[in-house]
Amino acid sequence: MKVGYKAAAGAALLAMALTACGSGGTANKPNAASSEAAKEAAAQLPGSTINPVPYEQVADGGTLTLALSSWQENWNYNQVNGTHANTDDVIEPLMPSAGRADDKATLTALSDYVTEWKMEITDGVQVVTYKINEKAAWSDGTPITYKDFQAQWKALNGSNKKYQVSSTDGYDRVKSVEKGATDKDVVVTFEKNYPDWQGMFSPLYPASTNEDPEVFNKGWIGKIPVTAGPFKVEKVDETTKTVTLVRDDNWWGQKAKLDKVIFRAIEDGATMNAFANGEIDAFEIPANASDLKRAKEVPNVDIRKAAAPNWRHFTVNGSAELLKDKSVRQAVAMGINRETIAASDLKDMDWPIQTLGNHLYMNTHKGYVDNSGEVGKYNPEKAKQLLDAAGWKQEGEYRKKDGKEFAIRFTYPSSVAVAKQEGELTQAMLKEIGVKVNVEPVPDDKFFDDYVIPGNFDIAPFSWLGTPFPNGALPQIYKTPESAENYGSNFPRTGSPELDTLIDQAAGEMDPQKAIDLGNQADKLIWDLVHTIPLYQRPDIYATKKNLANYGAFGYADPKDWTVVGFTK
Repeated sequence: MKVGYKAAAGAALLAMALTACGSGGTANKPNAASSEAAKEAAAQLPGSTINPVPYEQVADGGTLTLALSSWQENWNYNQVNGTHANTDDVIEPLMPSAGRADDKATLTALSDYVTEWKMEITDGVQVVTYKINEKAAWSDGTPITYKDFQAQWKALNGSNKKYQVSSTDGYDRVKSVEKGATDKDVVVTFEKNYPDWQGMFSPLYPASTNEDPEVFNKGWIGKIPVTAGPFKVEKVDETTKTVTLVRDDNWWGQKAKLDKVIFRAIEDGATMNAFANGEIDAFEIPANASDLKRAKEVPNVDIRKAAAPNWRHFTVNGSAELLKDKSVRQAVAMGINRETIAASDLKDMDWPIQTLGNHLYMNTHKGYVDNSGEVGKYNPEKAKQLLDAAGWKQEGEYRKKDGKEFAIRFTYPSSVAVAKQEGELTQAMLKEIGVKVNVEPVPDDKFFDDYVIPGNFDIAPFSWLGTPFPNGALPQIYKTPESAENYGSNFPRTGSPELDTLIDQAAGEMDPQKAIDLGNQADKLIWDLVHTIPLYQRPDIYATKKNLANYGAFGYADPKDWTVVGFTK
């Protein structure tokens, strides 16, 4: 299951949920043969596994019930507290997107909303034109026009700091968004070239949301007031933590097969039981060998998996008092055995056990290079030397400086048992270099809003769920924050001028291979900063009812086609 963030231009999702632990904490370091086998296994992972069934062969009607890993308060996906994978799951059947990616990360215009898009560069100036579907309209009857594109650009471009956005990526490179020949024609002129333009305006929110920062920030709290999709909202019930969607008869596209889709917030520890009891029809099993084993035993189950741009990591808060010194963060990183954690999390998961050496490109991506260097290697002796040099001297079990003990918090969502296990492994490892780690459980639905987003943590474990635009994560997550209040999704609040320069170059590079080269140069600096500590490419594994069609492990495909999801006849 997913909990997380997605950049406004489709850069990255953040995910909390890896479910219960799959193995003990004594996994051995993989040897060369097992590492090579893992690479070969990763190369064989399918692009998607969703039980594809033609529209005509999907039954008309039925209710699909799915789990959310925590309850959402804000349903504006572009607002910093709403850019969450649970939000993404719910709004996909409800809100417009300009384009759709397949499982090979190839994007095309989503014709229900945009019947044609075109990009041209004339005299060095990039211009993108969109032709909006003539029938496309919001649920309040307002036509979808250039005004919605224009208002979203103005809200997300970073010029008005009252808008609390998770990312300005792409929008901050646009000079203007204007009306074309008609209100259904959009002309977007860029001030700086932007290769990932196909990820913009996905999702698209109405001008009524984006024209007012107060409405943008708070108008979607506890409600979904306007939609434009094959489904509409029947009820958002905070008491039962349930969102119920029903077919929208005003939808102008292909009629959805399902009558109803229900999303229920269920704590990770209870999701497997809910599936086994028939309360939900599908759920994700990211790293839980016991759940995978149990799921396989459920009658009429189908296990679906795919290679996806998702990865597990530790975010390291560079603004925290004890972690402001880069050399200290490097010592912490060197004191953590990433291979042990990956092997422990992924044991018996039918998934390649290999560490991830890149913040942008997954092990299965053509741009992948292991940039982890010395920082990514488990080296407790070097870690001790760095801490000594920084003035943190061993006194008894732990280190002290100016009478203050080196004690940091490992903050995790309480129901995510694998995160607790990761914390305990980290606690034991860092004790060996004299660093005290307090493993701190917090309520699942408070983990991001009260801890990660405001910087109330030292180390926090979660996952980023990527998109077809890996370089899009650079400005969203890694660019130096403008201020303590405006940091996008850079939760560690660290950066450097050199990295910022590379990020700007990568964000505007139109040549795909040169963009990858620049991304890898930036990644080396990200490793050096110890902004985050990558662990492994995250499993994309779903357990579903066998007769569930066109749903499961989607890989790079995004967003889903909710008109064809349903049950076989």
